[in-house]
Amino acid sequence: MGCGITKSNAQELKKCQRAIGAALLIQRWYRQYVARMEMRRRCTWNIFQSIEYAGELDQIKLHNFFGYLMDHFTPASSERNLISHIFRENEICHDTELEMYFCYKNMEVSKLYSGPHLSFPLTVTGAAELVEAFRNKQHLHTRYVLQLLLETWKLLRLLPNINYVSTCQSKEITVCGDLHGHLEDLLLIFYKNGLPSLEKLYVFNGDFVDRGKHSIEVLLIIFAFMLVYPNNVHLNRGNHEDHIVNLRYGFTKEVLGKYMLHGKKILKLLQKIFSWLPLATVVDQKVLIVHGGISDTTDLSLIAKLDRQKYVSMFRPPEKNAASSGNQFLDIKPNTRMGTSLKSHCTLTCSAAVSSHQNLQCSSPLDPSSEVNHLVEDGLKTGLNVSCKDIQNTLSSDSKTSGTDHDNDNEWKQIDDVLWSDPMSQTGCIPNKIRGGGCYWGPDVTEKVLNRHNLQLLIRSHECKQEGYAFCHNRKVLTIFSASNYYEVGSNRGAYLRLGPDLVPHFNQYQANCGTRELTLRQSVSHMECSALRALRELLFAHKSDLIRALQEYDSGNTGQISLNHWSAAVEAVLQLGLPWRVLRPQLVTSAHDGLLDYQAWFRELAITEPRTEPFHRNLLETMYKHHSNLETIFRIIDTDHSGFISFEEFHQTWKLFSSHLNVGISEEAISDMAVSIDFNKDGKIDINEFMEAFRLAHRTMKHPTEREDSSASL
Repeated sequence: MGCGITKSNAQELKKCQRAIGAALLIQRWYRQYVARMEMRRRCTWNIFQSIEYAGELDQIKLHNFFGYLMDHFTPASSERNLISHIFRENEICHDTELEMYFCYKNMEVSKLYSGPHLSFPLTVTGAAELVEAFRNKQHLHTRYVLQLLLETWKLLRLLPNINYVSTCQSKEITVCGDLHGHLEDLLLIFYKNGLPSLEKLYVFNGDFVDRGKHSIEVLLIIFAFMLVYPNNVHLNRGNHEDHIVNLRYGFTKEVLGKYMLHGKKILKLLQKIFSWLPLATVVDQKVLIVHGGISDTTDLSLIAKLDRQKYVSMFRPPEKNAASSGNQFLDIKPNTRMGTSLKSHCTLTCSAAVSSHQNLQCSSPLDPSSEVNHLVEDGLKTGLNVSCKDIQNTLSSDSKTSGTDHDNDNEWKQIDDVLWSDPMSQTGCIPNKIRGGGCYWGPDVTEKVLNRHNLQLLIRSHECKQEGYAFCHNRKVLTIFSASNYYEVGSNRGAYLRLGPDLVPHFNQYQANCGTRELTLRQSVSHMECSALRALRELLFAHKSDLIRALQEYDSGNTGQISLNHWSAAVEAVLQLGLPWRVLRPQLVTSAHDGLLDYQAWFRELAITEPRTEPFHRNLLETMYKHHSNLETIFRIIDTDHSGFISFEEFHQTWKLFSSHLNVGISEEAISDMAVSIDFNKDGKIDINEFMEAFRLAHRTMKHPTEREDSSASL
C-alpha cells in the first residue's frame, strides 16, 4: 500500500490553507484597524491635553497681571479695589471670631427638608447616609454643610504637613488620584473597594474639585469619612485646592449655584480648609505620595516644618517686608508661579492703548527707587512688557531681602513643586512652561530625591492617563488618576491602587459611565474625536484674525491660496499647541485642491455659528470668543458678593482690566453699547451667566459621530 496523498486529502489541505490564509488576512486587517483606532485616540488625546494646559497657562498669566496691578497701583485706585479681595489674607484671624462668622446654630432646618440629618460627632452611619443621599441626588442642608466643614477645619489644624501611615495596621492602603468632582467615580470606588473603615485605609491624593459637576458632594463625603476615621482617611492637597483656580474651573460657580444664600460663607471656609490640607503622605517610610511631584530642591524635612496655612493660594507667595518703612502700598515682588527659575521668562503685559488707562492712577513716588515708578508710568502709557526679574533687579540696589522673605520664598517653592510638577523622560529639572507652575523633573532627580530620603517609590497624580495609571522613571514614579471620562465619555479609564506590606501596587481600572460599555471601539473613538475637533475648531475660529495675518505671510502674491505645509506652520505659530497638524489636516481642511488651500473659504467651513450679537463690534466679538474663560474669571472676581450680577460701573471696570491684560484697545462707546444691549430688564445690572452664555460659540448641526463612516472620521 502506498502512503501518498489522496485527491480528497489534497482538497482538504487546500481548504485548510485557504482558511488559514483568510484568517491571516482578517488578523492583519484587524491589527491595522486597531492601530488606526489607537492613532486616532492618541491624536485626540493630544488635542484635549494641549487645550487643557493652554487654559492653565492663561489663568496664570491673568493672575500675574492682577498681581502686577496690586503691586503697582495705589490702594485708593478703583481697579486695585476691584481685585484686592482675592489677594487678602482671611480677614478673620482668631478662632473664636471664625466660629462666630461661620455660625450655623441659628439656621433652622425646615420640616420640608428631605435630605440627610447629620449629628456630631459624626458616626459611620451618618457618613454612609450622606453617601446614599448624594447617590440619590439629594441636597445637604446648609446648616450641616457648615457644621461638617467647621469640624473638618478643626481636625485639619491638628494634622502634620506629612502624614505617616503603615500597612501593618490595615494590611492594605487604597490610594485614589484626581476625582475632579466626579461623584460617580467615587461611588464606584466605594462599591468595588468598600467604604473607609478601621480595616480599609484610604489616601485621597488631591484635586477633589473643579471641572466635574459634583465637587461639593465629593468633598463632603471625603471630609465626613475623615472625621469618622481620622487615622484611616488621609488627604493630600492638590493644585485645584486653591480658591483662585476654582474661579476658573467651575467649583466657585457650583457652590454659589447650589447654596445661593450662604455660598460666599461656604467658599470662605473652604479657602481656610484648603490651606490646612496636608501636603504629603509616606507609607511604611518607603513610599512617598504627593499630588504633583518633586524637584531637585525638594526637601521633606523642610516641608514637614513649614507653616502650610500661610500659603492660601500658590498663585501668589506670602507678602514680603516693605522695601521702605514709608511705603504705603504692597512691596514689589516677583509674581511668578515657579519661583526664581521662572523669573527670567515670566512677563506681565498691560495695554498699549492710552485711552484704556485714563482712569488708572499710578502710585505716588514713595519708594526710593524712582526708576521703578518711571517704568510703571511708561508701561501704562506705551504698553508694558516688563519681566518680573527686571522689576526685581531695579530694586536690588536699594532693598535687600530679609531672611524671613528668603525662607518664605523657599517654602513657597517647596509647596509649588509638590502641587504642580510633572515628570519628563529627559534628565534634569526645568521650569514647567506648559502649565506655568512647578517644574519638569527627570529620572536622575527622582533617583536623587528618593535616595536622599531612603524611599523606593513616588506615587503622584495631577495628570490624566488613558489607562488611569502609568509608570515612568524605571518604575519609580507612578501616576494614578481616578476621574474616568475626564475629557469626554470614553476618553480614559479611572483607576485606584492598593498597597500591601510588600508595597507592590495592585490596580483596579474602571469607567463609571455605563454608556461607554454600549459603544463599539469605533463609536467610542469617533465620539471623542468629534468632541476634540469641535474644541479645536472653536480655537481656530476664535483666532481668525491672527490666523489670517499668519497665513497671508505665506501668500506673497495675494492669491488667497497657500500650500498645506504652510497652513500647518501658520496654525502652529498662532495657537502654539504643539499638535501634529499634518495628521489633523484631513479633518480640519476639506477644500484643498492641487495641494493649495483657499484660506478665506476654509474659515467658512469650520462649522461654527456665531450667536446673535448684532449690536457689537466685530473686533469685540472676536476678543470675546478668543478670551471667553479669562473674561468670565474677571467677572467672577469682581462679583465680590457672589450674587451673579454686576453693575454697569463694574462692567466697565471689568473691560478696562480685560483690555489692559490682553493689550487690546476697546472703546468706551463699544463697552457702553454692549452693556445697554444685554441689560434685558433695564435694571442697571448685568447677569454674568446670561452674558457669558450669549457669547458661547454654537456648532452647526452635524451627524453624530457614531453615525459617520469610519473612513470619513479617521485622522
